[in-house]
Amino acid sequence: MEATVLVLSGLLVLLAGQRACAAPGAGFSVEFIHRDSPRSPFHDPALSPHGRVLAAARRSLHGQVPGGSAPAPAADSGGVESKIISRSFEYLMAVNVGTPPTQMLAIADTGSDLVWVDCRNGSGAPAAAGGVVFEPSSSSTYNVVGCQSDACQGLNQASCDADSNCQYQYAYGDGSRTVGVLSTETFSFADGGGGSSAPQVRVPHVDFGCSTYMAGNFRADGLVGLGGGAFSLVSQLGSATPFGRRFSYCLMPSYAANSSSTLNFGSRAVVSEPGAATTPLVPGEVAAYYTVALESVAVGGRTVASRSSAIIVDSGTTLTFLDPALLRPLVAELGRRINLTRAQPPEQLLEVCYDVSGRAQEEWGVPDVALRFGGGGGDVTLRPENTFVLVQEGTLCLALVPVSESQPVAILGNVAQQNFHVGYDLDARTVTFAPADCARSSPSASS
Repeated sequence: MEATVLVLSGLLVLLAGQRACAAPGAGFSVEFIHRDSPRSPFHDPALSPHGRVLAAARRSLHGQVPGGSAPAPAADSGGVESKIISRSFEYLMAVNVGTPPTQMLAIADTGSDLVWVDCRNGSGAPAAAGGVVFEPSSSSTYNVVGCQSDACQGLNQASCDADSNCQYQYAYGDGSRTVGVLSTETFSFADGGGGSSAPQVRVPHVDFGCSTYMAGNFRADGLVGLGGGAFSLVSQLGSATPFGRRFSYCLMPSYAANSSSTLNFGSRAVVSEPGAATTPLVPGEVAAYYTVALESVAVGGRTVASRSSAIIVDSGTTLTFLDPALLRPLVAELGRRINLTRAQPPEQLLEVCYDVSGRAQEEWGVPDVALRFGGGGGDVTLRPENTFVLVQEGTLCLALVPVSESQPVAILGNVAQQNFHVGYDLDARTVTFAPADCARSSPSASS
């Protein structure tokens, strides 16, 4: 579709202080900040690199337990409620909200679609230390959304407050929740992640939740939904700008937690590196999820299991969860090929571990694992650093685990995606993977 068709009349994307409007086919990039970065409110300086890996594995396997805040208002007390199965959050992004802009650091979530920021007046869960609260009255571009509007009606069930504004309730599977007023505002993004000195890409009239109550463990200033639903930032960029409904990221390896990865939109989200493999999105239980079909797995060039399995591609989950029918033969083949002594896993979190004490990485002898997705677009070859993690000195554990009753959804996690350029295209309904050196595309060598 021509870029001009995508531009809604009167909604021009401005580069503040730079250009009058974005050129067709343009794009921009922002920093994708890992939660263990020193710039993250989730950063724990007491954790060692191995401790961070273990903590991430716990989050993947057990989810995050909400904090001890007072319960949110019940769903039947008014407001729209949309429930999303929650997994752990691993990445954040900076966003500027309003005019003049308020700088905020929000969770970036590829598994949900609502964009919301903290607008509280002291109610609900305590704010993060040093956290930022958005003040709507201080912005000249803030507006509320009426309860009879199409946007409000799109949130499953409409609810009006006393002033006929659209109320929402958005619940996550771990019990956390945001409650507030659906609103519109101008969002700005620092192109290249350079902060206030960088060109600012301004997007007017973004629908977002102005959250007046939060229950749960939200230590960021808000959340940017990057999922496939209509309210996600990606979908709204496609409706109001020439960027299209596409984004990509290149995730730095877990040992480089002090460096930022890159999150790209528009033309910069095109994945064109050599060896790119493209697979179509398939219908899933939740519209916000990016679901693809995993057809087979191979170890060292030998196919060990073939079985079509729906799997979600998600940056917010560390481990990869696979159908046992695919995982069991994969583990068995790895066991035959890896000439290392088995080791006891710390905390019994991960089942398959090896003793690599005194051995350099090139001596581990871990073969590549190839994933073949539907659509015939080629294989995605996972290197040893995509399938195994060092959980303590000398102990190497498989970062692939079976789906279970407590985690019934197959997920391609972020360890498997590190050093890949991963592109999501909602217009083409595809996900593309290409091997890449993500350190070269990082907007900061060390944050």
